[in-house]
Amino acid sequence: MHTDNISSFCNSPIGVIAVDILEGLVFSVSFQDQMGESKMVNINQALDIISQLNEYFSGKRKAFDLQLNPTGSDFMKEVWKHVSRIPYGETRTYGEIAMQMGDKKLTRAVGMANSKNPIPIIIPCHRVIGKNDELTGYAGGLWRKQWLLQHEAINSGRKELFPL
Repeated sequence: MHTDNISSFCNSPIGVIAVDILEGLVFSVSFQDQMGESKMVNINQALDIISQLNEYFSGKRKAFDLQLNPTGSDFMKEVWKHVSRIPYGETRTYGEIAMQMGDKKLTRAVGMANSKNPIPIIIPCHRVIGKNDELTGYAGGLWRKQWLLQHEAINSGRKELFPL
């Protein structure tokens, strides 16, 4: 078991991204206004995560290979599992996720859980949209959600839903 606590930062096309790791598991990804001070006990692990993010932003990586430990309720974790199964370059609505979970009435609860995702990009909550292809809520800002969806559409050869 790892006892390393790691905080690392990287520049990306959508701003500075902070990645926090505890005991070898990613538990937080967040958008920052500026670069922070990296606290890296295990530099190889931090470099692997930053490398995978850079590959994603360059269009070379379609899926992440990281150990995750998102903090949330059992329901939230179940929503995030469903969100994690949305293929690169595709989207699902909140209602579709609710139906996959067995109850259309869960649509709002799915939206709330999705908004609390502590590991955006890696758990691709940006791939969840409103009905009728509406671009709705994203904790990092709608412009970032639009950029991520456009980036994936271009790099997967799919139809552009939300041109920049």
